[in-house]
Amino acid sequence: MSFEIVGREGPFAGQRFPVGDAPVTFGRHRDNSVVVASRAASRFHAEIVRDGGGYVLRDRESSNGTVVNGEEVASYRLRPGDLITIGEEVFRWEPSGTPAAPDEPPVTQMFVRSAVPSGPVLNVLVSGGGPVGLAFALLLEHLIGSQVSVTVYDARWTREGSRVVWKDEKQGNVRRQQVVTVQSRQYLNLTEPMQERLFQPGAYTEMWPSGPDSIRGQGPRNIRISRIEDVLLEMANERPGRIRLVPERFDPVENAEELARSHVLAVCEGSRSRTREHFTDKFGQADKTIYSLDGEHLQDVVLGLRVRSDLSDPMTVLLTVAQNRFLLNSLRGEGFLNMRLTDAEAREVIGIDPVRQVFEECIASRPCVMARDEYGDFTCSTHSTLFLPALVKGSALWKRVRQGLEFFGVAEGNLSAVTAFRLNMVQRPRFTAQLRPATATGPGTYGFLLGDAANAIHFWPGRGLNSGLASAISLARSLSSAWNGRPFRDADFIRHEAAMSMLQYRHKSRAWNAMVTAGEDGATVAIKELIARSVEEEGGDREADLETLMERLTAIRERLSSRISGMPDDAALREHLRTLTDETLRSLVAGGPWDTLTVGGEEVDIDIFYRDEVTAEPAAKV
Repeated sequence: MSFEIVGREGPFAGQRFPVGDAPVTFGRHRDNSVVVASRAASRFHAEIVRDGGGYVLRDRESSNGTVVNGEEVASYRLRPGDLITIGEEVFRWEPSGTPAAPDEPPVTQMFVRSAVPSGPVLNVLVSGGGPVGLAFALLLEHLIGSQVSVTVYDARWTREGSRVVWKDEKQGNVRRQQVVTVQSRQYLNLTEPMQERLFQPGAYTEMWPSGPDSIRGQGPRNIRISRIEDVLLEMANERPGRIRLVPERFDPVENAEELARSHVLAVCEGSRSRTREHFTDKFGQADKTIYSLDGEHLQDVVLGLRVRSDLSDPMTVLLTVAQNRFLLNSLRGEGFLNMRLTDAEAREVIGIDPVRQVFEECIASRPCVMARDEYGDFTCSTHSTLFLPALVKGSALWKRVRQGLEFFGVAEGNLSAVTAFRLNMVQRPRFTAQLRPATATGPGTYGFLLGDAANAIHFWPGRGLNSGLASAISLARSLSSAWNGRPFRDADFIRHEAAMSMLQYRHKSRAWNAMVTAGEDGATVAIKELIARSVEEEGGDREADLETLMERLTAIRERLSSRISGMPDDAALREHLRTLTDETLRSLVAGGPWDTLTVGGEEVDIDIFYRDEVTAEPAAKV
């Protein structure tokens, strides 16, 4: 007896799909026999295969499951009259020639494709297992399934039994406790399981208002980087057959043979990537001039203060956007208060070894994190140094740090660690390169720069991780679309390269405007230079500075009040600013507010390059 699938609900209502010896597959990917456009369906969702004298429906590890007669199934032997739900589509399993039910729409044209063949395996290497590298590996495994094998290298891992875990501080790895803001344009393009695991109740907050990067009614979410790393590594551990985790640093020379056998090398090591520098002749030399002033490459040094603030999120957002000296991004008040330093202040960011009585620049050059010890000092556990400015009573830097703490409602006892970041940007000529041509013995290898290895971005506007996730999403989609078992070509990655160029232009132009502004004569000047001039001034008009800052705060409050409830009134703002020193008020005024016209505006939508392929998973129900 022959059988067919009859559409009951959804766009396929009334259509009939004959079933023979070949498997019939369902999903969003265009290579399925029945292409289901519903976002609730996975790319390769389910299949019907002949089994002896009958047929079996199998779920293919879909995100939302496959349902028969109202119950979710993993494998089910079909019987006449069974109702199959995939995404938002409902089908009925019937012997061929069964008359249509009274409520069944008339038969329309069938849409049947050949079954998905089990083709050659795509071999992928990933150097760097941070959020971007792990997200890329998981997305690619989700999109291609059994036809991909991913190997991820990272020396910050160690093996613990059968699993790979992050090294701790005693093993030389200081975990990143910074809080990042992930835009919904990015997290909604992760798989549903990734979203559900990352954004569990209590693991994130929605501190910042929705904006142009907010899609499908979802706003930005604050989440700690270490949590992203923990969750994604845990998920990668759960896929040992397709994702291999290697707790070692990837070396393109030592791993040359493995590289020669691979189709893809994704470089996700960060802004100081050794692998990228090894292939400079392939990716091209970065250009510093576009981010330079008067022939000098502009660099910001930021002091990172790990704090717990007692201010409300609305007050924190308002104070942050009104000036360019301090930035607090937190999770329920806990996060890093970042302080933009002048060049003179940056020279004070050093440690001292009290035993050898020598200075160390570990905090500024590694950067190391100096945590407060039982004596109240800030100590680097790696280099046995103390943070010098906190020890020197006359340190101008430490006095200004304490003013920043007061500005953001942080008691000095709630400052638990200090670190520093050196931030600069370069323009990259390309992000995709053929590293090895295809030969009789090798498949040909293409290399890709992702994350900070591609676009290291000044974090003040908060788009670094978003750019990295977007680059991982784009490459995963391009590879899943182009892979057919044959050597890749440059033409296979036109869309990805275009998306990367757009990300570089949008995010770096935004970040550049967080580093510079127009001076009184209209010339471009570094924001840190304006702050430096203000702290060197003597006298000034305290009341005028206070009124200028109040005008900014009230104007920003008016803009944001419709998107953020609980904004402080004028009296609360004046009371909060009252205790600040004249110097602090001058520096807050001098640095100017955030350039929201540049920070805001149209965003990069990489989906425009992949509209012919529905690839993103639906939004998580969190």
